[in-house]
Amino acid sequence: MKFSRKQENGKQDHPNQMKSTGPDNGKNNTGYSGKGPGSRAPQGPNLFNILLIAFLIASLINIFSANRGQKAKYEIAYSQFIQLVESGNISRAQLSEEEIQITVAKDADLSEVEKILYPEGREKGKAPSAGDEYVTVTVQDPDLVKRLNANHVAFYKTDTSSGPSLLQYFITVWILPTLVLYLIYFFVVRRFMKRAGDRGPGVGGGIFGAGKSKAREYHMEKDSGVRFSDVAGQDEAKESLLEMVDILHNPGRYQEIGAKQPKGALLVGPPGTGKTLLAKAVAGEAGVPFFFISGSEFVEMFVGVGASRVRDLFEEAKKKAPCIIFIDEIDAIGKSRDNQLGSNDEREQTLNQLLAEMDGFGSGLGIVVLAATNRPEVLDPALLRPGRFDRRIIVERPDLKGREAILKVHAAKVRMDPDVSLHDIALATSGATGADLANMINEGALVAVRDKRSAVTQADLMEAVEVVIAGKEKKDRVMNPKERQMVAYHEVGHALVSALQKNGMPVQKITIVPRTMGSLGYTMNVPEEERYLMTRSELLAQITALLGGRAAESIQFGEVTTGASNDIERATKLARNMVTQYGMSDTFGPMELEQTQNQYLNGRNISNCSEQTGAAIDDEVRRILAECQQKATKLLEESRKPLSRISEYLLEKENITGEEFMKLLREEQKKAGQDGEKTEQEEETKPAG
Repeated sequence: MKFSRKQENGKQDHPNQMKSTGPDNGKNNTGYSGKGPGSRAPQGPNLFNILLIAFLIASLINIFSANRGQKAKYEIAYSQFIQLVESGNISRAQLSEEEIQITVAKDADLSEVEKILYPEGREKGKAPSAGDEYVTVTVQDPDLVKRLNANHVAFYKTDTSSGPSLLQYFITVWILPTLVLYLIYFFVVRRFMKRAGDRGPGVGGGIFGAGKSKAREYHMEKDSGVRFSDVAGQDEAKESLLEMVDILHNPGRYQEIGAKQPKGALLVGPPGTGKTLLAKAVAGEAGVPFFFISGSEFVEMFVGVGASRVRDLFEEAKKKAPCIIFIDEIDAIGKSRDNQLGSNDEREQTLNQLLAEMDGFGSGLGIVVLAATNRPEVLDPALLRPGRFDRRIIVERPDLKGREAILKVHAAKVRMDPDVSLHDIALATSGATGADLANMINEGALVAVRDKRSAVTQADLMEAVEVVIAGKEKKDRVMNPKERQMVAYHEVGHALVSALQKNGMPVQKITIVPRTMGSLGYTMNVPEEERYLMTRSELLAQITALLGGRAAESIQFGEVTTGASNDIERATKLARNMVTQYGMSDTFGPMELEQTQNQYLNGRNISNCSEQTGAAIDDEVRRILAECQQKATKLLEESRKPLSRISEYLLEKENITGEEFMKLLREEQKKAGQDGEKTEQEEETKPAG
């Protein structure tokens, strides 16, 4: 259960300084066409290996067939053979010079047969059954034929000397099946390999086209129509890519001066910032074919398939040059090869082939390779060196100006009310990506249609922002009066502590309406302006405001609830960052104690200190949180009447704006004798908007 779900204006992500990398010392395999001196045509397995495999397969088939066709035979004495014949339980006999083989009849008396075979009792697991075969030695018995005829036993004689010779048996059983299997390979498998070889080395990907590239080709001048005008909030990235577009349009101008075309550019940034859209815009501006493929589409379970797909992709690109190849999520195949424990032969072969292909095509072919990733730290250094991906273009989360520009692009496709202020929406969505903002515009349009309005209003867009932050209103959740009161005091505690502090952020809205993402209420704080840096006092003010809800519960009800779990999580994270990353602790000073991993994804912190130091960090974080908790409690203790008055008003209205909140706060402060002049807190605290 969470009461608070606020928009955070804390840490701003700053890209790390790019580290220069030296030239790649690894071996470079050049030559894209396979026609150079070091290239070889695709070769299938040699004849010896094929014959060996075929021989083994034939052996397994023959062994299986022999075992399957062989039936169990039991040896008996000649006297037992005579008794079985005279008992009438034998259906047929096979006579030869060495042995006599008999078969138990289908209608035989098995109990009588068992007595003959086992006069002293049957051995375990050897009960006779119809169709069993028994063998005895051949003796000179002149009455044998008479006994067989008298007991209606069909018999015949076989000549063992007429069987096939050893050579005939070997040829029939072993040589012929081996040759048949080889002929099947030669006329069927080699045929497919030849077809692949006719298209070029490795092109077509082997049997049944398994290694054929899965890239989708788009003719951007016809299909997409994406231009740089459709991309907003990424001016620096567009400026870096415009030069590549100009090179594709006017390659001669650069060749005259001796400038070489950049072979590739790596787009780096968080998900949803528009990396793929930028790549399409480059192709759209240049008016050239655009090959799109995801990194995961190269990798298969069979070694060599990914490398074949890379060759096929570049072969097709050369035919359509000038063109652009875009590899999305390149980290799927471009991970560093240093980690031996997590090595993967298929992925490494695919990466090696990509490196060779990027080395192989010259600057005059007009092929530009673009790639996107949100995990640049895991990429192989050989992939990032100059001559492959020459440029690293950072596609960050947009700032205030960028967010407003993105909102204008998406709002142009939606009917908007003239009074809509996109600036206010951009101010309330700090940290949002381009995809988030597009989703908010769409959600606002859906809200307007649901409420049967002909245009999207400012209230619709603010509701859309809340939907993205905290989810939709959960109207079917009914809280009891006690819980509603607790939630109201909790949220007003956040707002009051924020308003009573010099560095607190203005309150935009307070609500106790439950949301689908788990919050039972939340307080939305919106900064008055875009901030890129945070001071120590401002971070402490944020932590204090986060703990204000818990302090209000303790003051009003004498106990705390589980509703502050999200507040505690966020406050602890801020306090730990102050100690381990920002150098804002007197105990440790400017010392890096944790490193950020996957800064464009989860931003996880990895400890960079000893266990003893880690324990000291925990103590320092605990001290900061305790001091902020005490400060929040003190502020609310001094403002118990505003806390009660605003909480009761919130219980009645369920939603109050920042202006309503500040009006009620000033009224209570005047009643307390503070109507002479405004306090320092009031001067610093203004409602958002």
